[in-house]
Amino acid sequence: MIDLSYTVAGALTGFVVGITGVGGGALMTPILVLFFGVAPTTAIATDLWFAAITKLVGARIHQRSGKVDWQVVRRLWWGSLPVALAVVAWVSLGAKIHKFDWLTAAIGVVVGITALGMLAAPKLQAAALHRRLDHPLKFKAWQPGLTITGGAILGLCVALTSVGAGALGSIMLLYLYPLRMTPHKLVATDIVHAIPLAIAAGLGYLFAGMVNWPMLHSLLIGSVPAIVLGSLLAGKLPGRAIQIALAVVLLVTAVKLLA
Repeated sequence: MIDLSYTVAGALTGFVVGITGVGGGALMTPILVLFFGVAPTTAIATDLWFAAITKLVGARIHQRSGKVDWQVVRRLWWGSLPVALAVVAWVSLGAKIHKFDWLTAAIGVVVGITALGMLAAPKLQAAALHRRLDHPLKFKAWQPGLTITGGAILGLCVALTSVGAGALGSIMLLYLYPLRMTPHKLVATDIVHAIPLAIAAGLGYLFAGMVNWPMLHSLLIGSVPAIVLGSLLAGKLPGRAIQIALAVVLLVTAVKLLA
């Protein structure tokens, strides 16, 4: 049976992700925990598969536009996938993650960092651009290693909280590639990186039986058409204004989660 409240939540999240590449875990997991009273582990497990399937649809649209930077995606995967798979192995081997009372607080911390990073993104990009132009050879020499390291951090955050692949990933990319990442390329690259990461991180929760399939079904009914619409409108709507509004919402949400 379809739950329309979940469908509406899925549609809202899918639309935001399609336009900005941000908001999959950062928006959906807190919604499930705070507004629907879903247990954190169930919210994380279900959101990982929600994000993977929803972003797969959006990625096909962005890929056709030729905006995906595959070299950057591969560097992120080198860091994020091994860490996510290590967490998968840990969960699959019987870690009692459902007893970890700190998960809600961990989600709140990552959401809060995400919100602050989104608000500070232009200043971070400006600082990175200044460094990139002043020390081009040194900056480019550090890019691959820092990208892999950033990917590893994302892998850990996503595997434990389902939050970070989109929002934190986009902030990292703006800082590491200030000249290379145009707004549309940033969204496309971020979405494509997140898909196998969400799948890898979600495997452990899947094997542990933590995914709520009826809830996932209702969420996807709303998110799939919404991310198609959002992806088609990417670059035509004021993406930065939407990011600021989303950041404010996430900041309030983080405070509620931590409280």
